[in-house]
Order: sequence, then C-alpha cells, then structure tokens
Amino acid sequence: MKPRACIVLCVALLAGCSRSGTDKELAIAVIPKGTTHEFWKSIHAGAIQAARELSAQGTPVRIVWKGPFREDDREQQVQVVEGFLSQGVRGIVLAPLDNRALVRPVEEAQRAGVSTVIIDSGLESDVPISFVATDNRKGGRMAADRLGEVLGGRGKVLLLRYAEGSASTTDREAGFLEELRSRYPGVQLVSTDQYAGPTRETAKRASENLLNRYGGVLQGIFTPNESSTIGMLLALQDIGKGGKVRFVGFDASTILIDAVRNRQLDGVVVQNPMRMGYLGVTAMVDHLRGKPVERRIDTGVMLVTPANLDSASTQALIHPPIARYLAEP
Repeated sequence: MKPRACIVLCVALLAGCSRSGTDKELAIAVIPKGTTHEFWKSIHAGAIQAARELSAQGTPVRIVWKGPFREDDREQQVQVVEGFLSQGVRGIVLAPLDNRALVRPVEEAQRAGVSTVIIDSGLESDVPISFVATDNRKGGRMAADRLGEVLGGRGKVLLLRYAEGSASTTDREAGFLEELRSRYPGVQLVSTDQYAGPTRETAKRASENLLNRYGGVLQGIFTPNESSTIGMLLALQDIGKGGKVRFVGFDASTILIDAVRNRQLDGVVVQNPMRMGYLGVTAMVDHLRGKPVERRIDTGVMLVTPANLDSASTQALIHPPIARYLAEP
C-alpha cells in the first residue's frame, strides 16, 4: 500500500507542477489609442522588451497587443478592453482614448479581478494601480518657452488642438497656454479653439482652414501631438510657408525630425514612448507579484531643436531600437 500511495502522490504532485508551470505565464494586454503612429509602435516595442527581460529573469510574460485603428474610435477601444476580460489576461496596460469613456470598462475589469495600469493619457478614476506617462503639462510649457524665445516675445500665434477627451494633449495645450500668457504678454493668441482630429489627413484639413484665415498675419504655431504636427507641416509646405512661420510641435517621427533638421520646425517636444511601454508592463508585473507600485511614474520629456538634434542623448531618444523588438521572430 505504501509504495502505491507514494506513486499516486508523486503523480498528483507532478500534475500540480505541470498546471502551475502553465498558469505561471502572465498574459498582459497592452491597448494603445491607435496602431498607426510611430509613437504607438515604440510603446509596443517597449512592452515587448519588458516581457523578454522579465521572462529571462524567471517570470514568463506574454504581451497581447490590440487597439483601435483610428485614434477617435472610443467604442472600439471599449470593446477591446471588455473582450480581454474573457481571454484570461492577468492585467491590462491601457492608453485611454477618452478620460471618461474608458472609466466604466476599467472598473468592470477591476471587479472581474483584472487590474489596469494607465499609460500616456489620464483616466478619471482611482481604480488603476498606476499612471505611467509624460509630464504633459511640463511639455506644453517647454513648447511655449521655445516658441516665445524664437519669436522674441512678440507676434501672433495659434494653437491647433488635437481632440476633445484626450487627457494627455489637453494637458499639453493647457501648459502651453498658461506659460505663454504668463511669460510672454507680447504674444497674441489668434486661435485656440480648433481641433486637428485623429489623423494627419484631418489635421491637414484643419490646418488649411486656419492658414486660409490667419496666414497673412501669423508668426507662430503650436501643435500638441504627432498627427497634428505632421498635418500642419504638410499644410505649410503646400503654400510655401514651411520654415517661414515659427513652429513648435510635439512627438518624434521621421518626417518631424527631418523638418527640425531642415528648419521647418523650430522644435519638437519629445516623449519616451518606448520607456513608457516598458515601465507600464513592469509596473503591472510588480503589482501581480505583490510588490508596491508607485501611483505616478514620470517617463520624461525633452525639447529637440536644431541646436541639440545631433547630440548623443537626442539621437538615443529619437531613434529607439524598435525593430529589434517588433521584427517577426
């Protein structure tokens, strides 16, 4: 009896070990605002980098990447979050398209036992375990200081906003306006209430309308994200005003860095999206392992201008090793 009991016990233990080995992998859903901008590809690369490093250290992590195609499809992003609740993910890392529309699905996820880390753009809820993002208000202030500086403190300026409900860009716009009004009283704002919309095409149309109206008197422009900056740049180039109007944008992509080099942009405020994706995933894994996680994690921000474009620190930031992590295995 004893040998047989021992065998049964060993088989049971082996089965238990097999199940725990399978269950030990942490499936983390990473949900961006959209999937086309270079910014989100960097987020994706950072998430994969974190998963690979954690897996190599003995905590197997699998990233499940899914998001809406367009950055104005709130309904699709809500559906993506809700869909993951039945797919066995252990946590969600989310860049919410809307600071209110995503509250309900995130709180439903919490009730279902799935925690959320918010990245990039804020959510009006205390449920998420951490917020991993740029100090966007600071980034807006940096843009205002750069524009005020290149204008010599005088001139007519417009702000082309991004999209209503986007907390990250709303904070950039607010920081820009606060700094410009407090430090550069000689700068006059001629338009601050127009929105670029979710793509470079919608941004270009909005930019064309603004340039048709104010182009004859305009000296300066600020745009608060990648697509709005590209749309405005293309509109300026179309009418031969690239480099003739002082222009500060936000985010780094190849077309925008080329424009800085060609002095058609006086500067871009650059985030660190790869670090954002990385820290979003590591914060979630720390939480799942029972480790303390900071409620707010700042991923840094930098102003890139023609003067510092070729510095080592700038080049490292604007050319992250995305291909190393997004290349097909």
